[in-house]
Amino acid sequence: MGEDAARGPGPLPRLRLDELLEELQVRIDAVRGTRDRLQGLLEAVLSVGQELNLSQVLRRIVEAAVVLVDAEYGALGVIGEDRRKLSQFLPVGISNDLRARIGDLPSGHGLLGELIRHPEPLRLPELAAHPASSGFPAHHPPMHTFVGVPIRVREDVFGNLYLTQKRGGMDFDDEDVAVLQTLGAAAGVAIENARLYEEVQLRERWLQLSAEFTGSLLSGTAEMPVLKLMVERAREIAAADLGMVALVIPGTDELHETLALGQYAEPHHDVTLPRKGTFAGAALAAGELVTSDDVRKDPRITYQPSRWEGLGPAVAVPIGTRDSVRGVLTLARRAERQPFSATELVPLVGFAGQAALALELADRHRDAEQMSLLEDRDRIARDLHDLAIQRLFATGMTLQSAQRFVQHPEASERLMRAVDDLDTTIKIIRSTIFGLREQESPPTGAGLRVRTVRAVEDAARVLGFTPALRMEGLIDVDVPPPVADDAVAVLGEALTNVARHARASSAEVALVVRGRAVSLIVEDDGVGIPEVADEHRSGLANMAARARGRGGTLTTTRRESGGTRLEWQVPLRHGS
Repeated sequence: MGEDAARGPGPLPRLRLDELLEELQVRIDAVRGTRDRLQGLLEAVLSVGQELNLSQVLRRIVEAAVVLVDAEYGALGVIGEDRRKLSQFLPVGISNDLRARIGDLPSGHGLLGELIRHPEPLRLPELAAHPASSGFPAHHPPMHTFVGVPIRVREDVFGNLYLTQKRGGMDFDDEDVAVLQTLGAAAGVAIENARLYEEVQLRERWLQLSAEFTGSLLSGTAEMPVLKLMVERAREIAAADLGMVALVIPGTDELHETLALGQYAEPHHDVTLPRKGTFAGAALAAGELVTSDDVRKDPRITYQPSRWEGLGPAVAVPIGTRDSVRGVLTLARRAERQPFSATELVPLVGFAGQAALALELADRHRDAEQMSLLEDRDRIARDLHDLAIQRLFATGMTLQSAQRFVQHPEASERLMRAVDDLDTTIKIIRSTIFGLREQESPPTGAGLRVRTVRAVEDAARVLGFTPALRMEGLIDVDVPPPVADDAVAVLGEALTNVARHARASSAEVALVVRGRAVSLIVEDDGVGIPEVADEHRSGLANMAARARGRGGTLTTTRRESGGTRLEWQVPLRHGS
């Protein structure tokens, strides 16, 4: 007995040892699983943080979440700016074919809206049992277990992660929630970095466009091609389907939609419209950028709202200052697309301000060139008066004094004709001097030459280009004031018709005094006058009436090379 006691207790039962070994193996597996999950979480965080493209960041977040919690399906919903529904929904685990059969993606109603209203982790063993659950649409795969966590960017909730159907028929546990919250925190940092990067890229693109726009204007490029460049690039940068520019018509309450590029552009191209009841007019009235989530239903648009059919989100920004507005830049997207975000709108305001400054600088540049031209004209006028006219006058006097020494009748007649020609030449030069010097005169009392130049320059703002101008004859000497008034009125009406109806890229104006008649010719390279002209619409009736009242004619013809030729001709009768 003492010998048995010395040996101690007997061996443990084999069953108990097996249980201990199994428990140890379970714990080892648990530690190994935790290590693997932590390794996977670390890899997911690194993967998400390496991407700077926001759409790719969001996709990687969902894919990583599905793997980390072993779910069949996952999605990330981005909360819209109204904070009530989703603006984006990125699903994972559902094929494109199945997604097409299901139809529209969720917008944030039902259980998904619960997380928007209450941004706290939510874990459910049975999704359909929750009071906020609203069921599934047709063709939707069955889903039971559910876990959702918010994604925060700084203090704001950016969106939510939704995971369903944990594999193996198990429920999501607290550890799954903790892993998703950790991933969500890392995702918030990655999303913020991606958004900041996109903002910087967007601002840089707008700044490049501003520099290109300003450089083109100051280099002397015509305004219309530069505006076309602006609209094309602005539409590209803002991912808009339609871009257009409406210019203010000076002295009126109307706008001229000069350019419209992209989808649904036809109703907006080369159209004159009122300020009141239009989207561009609303931007002018506000004096700042205005937006609309659905421009088709915007209560501010009462003038032909059908023009916006097919479009939805829109933004309009004035180009200019409150005291001097040149026009309005409008961008719009198709009805089914997302509204413009604050990130997209902020640089647009800055660009509009830069564009206005560039247009003002271009005007100042043209004014400086005009002043230089006027100085040259004044110098030329002085030289013509002091040198050319004096020489011609002296030559005429010499010929007249020599005439008494000429006995042959034919030779004497030729001398008289030469003297008359010199007198006519002196008159032409004096008329030219008057025209050159009157460029510096105030508008009141200006001659027909100056008024014609001003009418062409005023029309250039609406046309988008400056028409070529040619003048011949003793315009300021031979054309009586009443006829000059009619000629200026006809020229303004003709150039307005070109701006409104011709869709032209160039035009030519000729004012000619010849053979006791004055002719005003306006030609353009536009679409051409219709076979049956609508005189009331185009203003042709008024121009024809002015011609008949002076005993003259008005003719309009289609040019063979394209466009229209208008000629207004009246006889010159002093005192008329």
